[in-house]
Amino acid sequence: MERLSFEVLKNPSFRLLVLTRMLALTAMQAQAVIVGWQIYEITGSVFMLGLTGLAEALPALACALFAGHIVDNNHPAKVYVLCLSGLAVNVLMLAVFAGGLFNVGNTALLGIIFTAIIVAGFIRSFIFPSAFSLLPLIVARKDFSAANSWQTAGQQVAFIGGPTVAGLIYGAYGAEIAWIFALCMIVTAAFAAFMIRAPLTRDPARKRLPALQSISEGWTFLMANRALLSVMALDMLAVLLGGAMAILPAFADQVLGVGAEGLGLLRASPAIGAILTALWFALRPMQLITARRMLIVVAGFGFCMVGFGFSTSLLAAVFFLALSGAFDSVSMVIRGTLMQVLTPENMKGRISSVNSMFIISSNELGAFQSGVAAAAFGLVPSIILGGFGTLGVVAGVAVLSPSFRKMRVDLAQSEKLG
Repeated sequence: MERLSFEVLKNPSFRLLVLTRMLALTAMQAQAVIVGWQIYEITGSVFMLGLTGLAEALPALACALFAGHIVDNNHPAKVYVLCLSGLAVNVLMLAVFAGGLFNVGNTALLGIIFTAIIVAGFIRSFIFPSAFSLLPLIVARKDFSAANSWQTAGQQVAFIGGPTVAGLIYGAYGAEIAWIFALCMIVTAAFAAFMIRAPLTRDPARKRLPALQSISEGWTFLMANRALLSVMALDMLAVLLGGAMAILPAFADQVLGVGAEGLGLLRASPAIGAILTALWFALRPMQLITARRMLIVVAGFGFCMVGFGFSTSLLAAVFFLALSGAFDSVSMVIRGTLMQVLTPENMKGRISSVNSMFIISSNELGAFQSGVAAAAFGLVPSIILGGFGTLGVVAGVAVLSPSFRKMRVDLAQSEKLG
């Protein structure tokens, strides 16, 4: 560990980038709580909760590679602003219809909600690579580890604030006021994004490749970089199998017997541990990244999900979810730092798009998998089996990939592993 690192926070554009990401994620987390509770109230179905993940994942996956090509051939700051503005319009539509300003029937309301989820998935395919590509235009290479940790900390603040505040507002004042909260967060994020100053360092006269050739070039680079690919895949499979966020409304209702307020606390719990961990690594950035550390934290995540599945009280559930967030936070810092260090600037959009496919697959498709598994095996057994599945992935990688187990990246010396 090196000395406490506040240097990167002196950069006003970096502070704005952290702020916009935090506000936008707060809005999206609030939206997830409100949508999840409204859909569960209307349908009472865990399968429908899982379907929300699939509805967001499919358009995001379909557009991800093309989105990376767009970002690499345009200024990422402009794409970022357009993304946040699009999300603001989308939340406005939900606030108008799902918030009850216009009284529509349950069938029509479900259609509106799922349409908005699909639109959000499309926009997310562009927002990941644009935000990722912005960072190296703002922050010096030596500060990548600290910058990724500060961003993770801001993200976890959103994961705490968004669900908790939205759940409390929903429980006390109803959906209309909860949607207004989400709308205020995303509109503020869009305005703040306009103030980011990020000089484009790539050659404007650089020849632009055709879309298919550009996408192929990105995949070729990633496939040749085994360290980066292994970290992405390990993280994806762990969360795909072990994630249970989509079915929390059912767990809150059927197992714990808590309402919207309890659901908000459950959704925020992973961030309680994650933000403390992220702040630690923001102040004392990691300079040596090893595969062994990655395997340990992913295994820790799996154990926590097993413990959560066995929980019968709100306190126990919050504890295991918070601990899972601490482990996941370390994984996020490792993955984000490796991507910045190992990816050339002219490929950051495309590589980040591939990474977004891994993230979307693990989160949104994981949400669909959770809903299907809960419907097939039961709510609690599906969570426990998912946690053991994560442990199985870790064991398989540890046994079958000895070269990955030996991976070490010294950030202080800027070593690159292919």
